[in-house]
Amino acid sequence: MRNVLSIILIMCGSLAASGQQRSLTDSLHYRAELQTTLSTGDHTPLWLNANKYGLSSLKTANGYLRGAVARPLSADDGRKWGIGYGVDMAVAAGFTSTLVMQQVYVEGRWLKGTLTVGAKEYPMELKNQELSSGSQTLGINARPVPQVRIALPEYWTIPGTRNWLALKGHIAYGKTTDDNWQKDFVSPQNRYTEGTFYHSKAGYLKIGPSKFTAELGLEMACQFGGKSYYELSRDDWQWISNEGGLKSMIHAFVPGGGEVNETTYENASGNQLGSWIVRLNYEADTWEGSFYLDHFFEDQSAMFMLDYDGYGDGAEWNTKKDNKYLLYDFKDMMLGWELKLKQCDWLKNIVVEYLYSKYQSGPVYHDRTQTISDHIGGNDNYYNHHIFTGWQHWGQVMGNPLYRSPLYNDDGSIRVADNRFVAWHLGISGKICEPLNYRVLSTYQTGLGTYNDPFTSKQYNFSLLAELSWQLKAGWSVRGALAMDSGKLLGDNFGAQISIAKSGIFAK
Repeated sequence: MRNVLSIILIMCGSLAASGQQRSLTDSLHYRAELQTTLSTGDHTPLWLNANKYGLSSLKTANGYLRGAVARPLSADDGRKWGIGYGVDMAVAAGFTSTLVMQQVYVEGRWLKGTLTVGAKEYPMELKNQELSSGSQTLGINARPVPQVRIALPEYWTIPGTRNWLALKGHIAYGKTTDDNWQKDFVSPQNRYTEGTFYHSKAGYLKIGPSKFTAELGLEMACQFGGKSYYELSRDDWQWISNEGGLKSMIHAFVPGGGEVNETTYENASGNQLGSWIVRLNYEADTWEGSFYLDHFFEDQSAMFMLDYDGYGDGAEWNTKKDNKYLLYDFKDMMLGWELKLKQCDWLKNIVVEYLYSKYQSGPVYHDRTQTISDHIGGNDNYYNHHIFTGWQHWGQVMGNPLYRSPLYNDDGSIRVADNRFVAWHLGISGKICEPLNYRVLSTYQTGLGTYNDPFTSKQYNFSLLAELSWQLKAGWSVRGALAMDSGKLLGDNFGAQISIAKSGIFAK
């Protein structure tokens, strides 16, 4: 974070000296916010905590004072190049840390491409930011990871396609910041990591300039490098140093290699995961409708729903002999429907989602042996990993929050204890009158635990959020929300949250 702040100050000084000080301070936005959350039960209700970029808490009494200053890249829309930066921090009570550096970044743009250095909140792609339960790979549930990110953030029309094909995407490398939190949270006989690196990449193709459009996307991410620790007994820690250097960065980008503690059976280096995303849109005069699919995968077999299973027998048990493959069922997915009503203020947006994650390529994982040469790549164990602490940052999953985050665990383990579930989710929003908007989220979930540690019986949960927001004069806004959880999966919780914010642009 200090390095990013230094870059911002150096850039400001150099551009000011070159006679471009006005462009650096033009459109400088500010925001100040005070938020308080009070709850009864064991935790803050789900939808008062989830999908807030990790600036939230499960403790029943929590709050923060937040301040941010940012210059958006859009301030230079009339130029071939642009410069943006931002500092966003909070002083919190009842959080995993008292001082939260939520966003610190500097970014530049040349034509359509951008380069960003630092921690920044990035919205979900191809989903409604306020009403969706969340993306399964690149979600908005955890604190931003400081990274270097090259992106084409908006669709760029491919020349010669008559506006029928457009692309956008990004490539990023970064490093997680929750080492100390992991050490404090973890209990004996459980695993934690230090110095973990982060990689993500995504590409999206848009087809059609007409009323009907299709968007196809692939999101992939990886945790790699650093050290993984496991306590054998009190103060007796065993650790391994994971693959590092340039080779680990290459294997994060193009999955390959193997873990340092693997010999005969090598999986790809690091914790690899991703999603295939499809979104179909239709726009009419008075409404817009969309259907989307998000298929999550933890390995190559689930990515292509296909696995090699043609090894020989006896001495050739580890030799590929036959053109034989195992085809997996296409079960695990998020299905979503979104409707936007253009001429109905009181009901503007409706989102319905169905999530199924029970299959995970089946319950059995078996690598070929001299006696049994069949290979079955099941038990994918979504968001968990045998070396890394899984797809989480500061205790919150970095994907969809219906995969129960490690913060909920009372046994000191940094793992997702419920990743096999079925859920229905409904989100609606609209405007009651000109300054008053509302949002309602409702989710019903049936959880089974994991294949390795299943619940003794199904656990259920119903979560509800009702939120009102007032947009007042002079940049003031007030947001109030009531929420609840009911069921064994998250406990019986009821809470209220109120936020008061002031935003605007600094006068010249």
